[in-house]
Amino acid sequence: MPRYAMKIEYNGAPFAGWQRQDGLPTVQGAIEAALAKLEPRAHTIAAAGRTDSGVHAYAQVAHCDMARDWAPERLMGALNFHLKPLPVAILDLQPVHEDWHARFSAHERRYIFRLLSRRAPATHEAGLVWQVGHDLDIDAMRAGAAHLIGRHDFTTFRASQCQADSPVKTLDELRIEQAPANGGREIRFYLRARSFLHNQVRSFVGTLERVGAGAMAPEAVKAALEACDRAACGPVCPPQGLYLAGVGYEDDPFEAR
Repeated sequence: MPRYAMKIEYNGAPFAGWQRQDGLPTVQGAIEAALAKLEPRAHTIAAAGRTDSGVHAYAQVAHCDMARDWAPERLMGALNFHLKPLPVAILDLQPVHEDWHARFSAHERRYIFRLLSRRAPATHEAGLVWQVGHDLDIDAMRAGAAHLIGRHDFTTFRASQCQADSPVKTLDELRIEQAPANGGREIRFYLRARSFLHNQVRSFVGTLERVGAGAMAPEAVKAALEACDRAACGPVCPPQGLYLAGVGYEDDPFEAR
């Protein structure tokens, strides 16, 4: 069966996450329903990673197997037509080898977390950022984040229901940038690793926000990491500021497109 890789953008607000769930709206379920309009049968697609309820994506990657050969442009256009009016779009679609896998062929995942620091309520960005009403010390957050980069046991920053075999992961990048926003500042966290634990990014950001607010010292992040104890983690921040920003492959079907 011909296999196709899809690059997918979505607003996670109306969905109970990526993974298909009986009786609940999910991104996977929406795309599989659109595929069934084109080839009437049960479809199962695989993604590079599962996103939780309310989490967004700039460039999620998944693959599907079709019964017949489709011109990529035609298949992408047909899927986008049947996905309307849901906030899901197929940005690119390319044929791949039958052994290419959206999850197992990936060698890195990239996330962005958007945090809005301003007192006035968000209007245009409502549901797309995590908003706090106080100022944040970005230098303190950067100092705290430096303790997290590298290979560590991230038990402290791992959800209790995480199904990963090991809490040991390598965090390749955790960069924090800021820019003026209307009436405040937007702070963005850029994270890159081969894979992430469940709630790891939101646990990082929630802890670093406490550092920026002055409730924790930057050195307390190192102590929390070394504790290997979930109780040492700061609060887990809400999902609406989190975006799956990209997935890396050695054989990238979307490269130079």
